[in-house]
Amino acid sequence: MTAETTDIAVIGAGVVGLAIARNLAAEGREVVVLDPEPPGSGASYGNAGTIADYAVQPVGTPDVLRNLPSLLFNRDSPLAIRRAAIPSLAPWLLRFLRQSLPAQAERNARALATLLSDAAQRWRDLAQEIGGTDILRLRGCIYMYESTAARRAAEADLLFRRQLGVRLELLTPVELAAYEPALPPTEGGGAYFPDAVFMADPGRMVGLLAKAAEKAGARFLTARVDTLERRVDGIVIGGGGLKFHARNLVIAAGAHSKALAKQVGDRVPLDTERGYHLEYDMENPHLSRPVCPTSRGFYLCPIEGRLRVAGTVELGGLTAPPSPHRIARLAEGARAIFPDLPEPSRNWMGFRPSMPDSLPVIGPSPGGPEVIHAYGHGHIGLTLAPMTAAIVAAILSGRDAPVDLAPCLPSRF
Repeated sequence: MTAETTDIAVIGAGVVGLAIARNLAAEGREVVVLDPEPPGSGASYGNAGTIADYAVQPVGTPDVLRNLPSLLFNRDSPLAIRRAAIPSLAPWLLRFLRQSLPAQAERNARALATLLSDAAQRWRDLAQEIGGTDILRLRGCIYMYESTAARRAAEADLLFRRQLGVRLELLTPVELAAYEPALPPTEGGGAYFPDAVFMADPGRMVGLLAKAAEKAGARFLTARVDTLERRVDGIVIGGGGLKFHARNLVIAAGAHSKALAKQVGDRVPLDTERGYHLEYDMENPHLSRPVCPTSRGFYLCPIEGRLRVAGTVELGGLTAPPSPHRIARLAEGARAIFPDLPEPSRNWMGFRPSMPDSLPVIGPSPGGPEVIHAYGHGHIGLTLAPMTAAIVAAILSGRDAPVDLAPCLPSRF
């Protein structure tokens, strides 16, 4: 068994781990990134590609709380639960219910708004630094309301987003058609978020980020971490013939972080959302920007050379196979918007790390500052990767974090 020493070990080569490794290496720190899969091959690849600075609402809100039984147990709901997973999910669900109460939901939304306030600018800066500016599209994002009732039901939510600093423009049905002529006629029009940025190919952007991290000096090892042991002088990392000693450890393993956190003595109420996407290969993907038909719970995303239909939430853990029903529902919903779509060219399922309060876990371990947590971003991992990297670099360098970390600290539990 080989034994090596490094200054900082980052577990996880998703977009968050890569952004952290790149920042730390650029500051001259010795960094090793450990992941059993190639960089950016999990949820960082399969997301909707949207830098969602408007995503200030947590998943748990009073509206969700009122409708939770039908949302969770209706197989066609955009938020569903695998019944076999209910016993193991019960502690998480109880926390989620508490976080959906009015005061808690508003507090969580304000914390998210702070984290997201400059997300688009941070990605524009990062893309320029890593050679990915051509992948960004500065065209905003649209929520589409298929009925007048859906539009009216969204009014309070849109007003609250405005109060939290989100810029948005309400679109009449005629204005929505002018923005995206291929969409079918709607009664409710839409809401346009002009500051949102999206990626024409998020997988390609994450690949550039991995190359930038390596160029800055980060080293990548394809290895599964099985054991973590705290010692006086750091952390001993083991697994698959690997033995590493790191003075500092960053856990950025997304949905796989809970077990790692437990090994260093931290119990974090993380669970897994299973996200899906379908792709349709086509030269003209119908749209010029992401569009979310809000009642259907997915995004229609114009990716390079294809249309990606991404979304829905299924609570169901890390081990169950993909749900054919969820995949079929995405295809059915996509054809409801674009009836001429062919059969999907491919489908995909990935794991989102989900917290009951929709806030990521970022900050030093209660057991000692040599361990830093950086996961639990839910639907906004891509969006918050540069901010998370800036926070982690600040912590490890003894600088003030760019935002108040109290809402995100692992000690909040």
